[in-house]
Amino acid sequence: MRTIALVDDEDRMLELLELYLEADYRCRKVKSGQGVLDLLEVEAPDLIILDVMMPKMDGFETCERIRRMSNVPIILLTALDGKEEVVKGLHLGADDYIVKPFDGEELKARIQAVFRRSRVSSGTEIESAGLVLKEESHELYYHNQRVKMTPKEFYLLAKLIKNPERVYSRDELLNSLWSTNDWTDERTVDSHVRNLRDKLRRFEFPVEDHLRTVWGVGYKWIR
Repeated sequence: MRTIALVDDEDRMLELLELYLEADYRCRKVKSGQGVLDLLEVEAPDLIILDVMMPKMDGFETCERIRRMSNVPIILLTALDGKEEVVKGLHLGADDYIVKPFDGEELKARIQAVFRRSRVSSGTEIESAGLVLKEESHELYYHNQRVKMTPKEFYLLAKLIKNPERVYSRDELLNSLWSTNDWTDERTVDSHVRNLRDKLRRFEFPVEDHLRTVWGVGYKWIR
């Protein structure tokens, strides 16, 4: 049974989340951002549901700090109705979001969608231009050096590398990377591509030769 870490400072919300999910998942209830960081030191949950509005360390800071240590999928739980706040969370490495109040079936559907996007074929490795993508473990290597990246960055790169020369529009990538693009826009894809390029440059990978921008359209990968 998969484990989901539920992170919220309100007991009632934790109890509600557990009620929706306990039949299908093992739930770990945590009441603070620091609490989930401590949990990650000793346990590896399969997914984290993370409340944005928490005292001391809010969900944005917590998400950013999680990404420094783990690629675990993250779904933001938010009462915020502003687009900018949600986009900020996605830029920090969250995989999806759900807005309070929410329906239990919607929550389950979003969790399943995140797991589907994270699921990869067992044992598959892809090589291109010196990069090695290990799909089973979601790891990327260049000259035997591991390039750390978020699940979204890995998925984006894998999608492009698997289909070299094909141009993907920003809308296509948005629809592939998120279960909905109601609150996302082209800047979200551009931000992930920019972060991905920066990480590859640190390893002196010739990223401009391979991850190309097709102006006015989107992106493609050159072998």
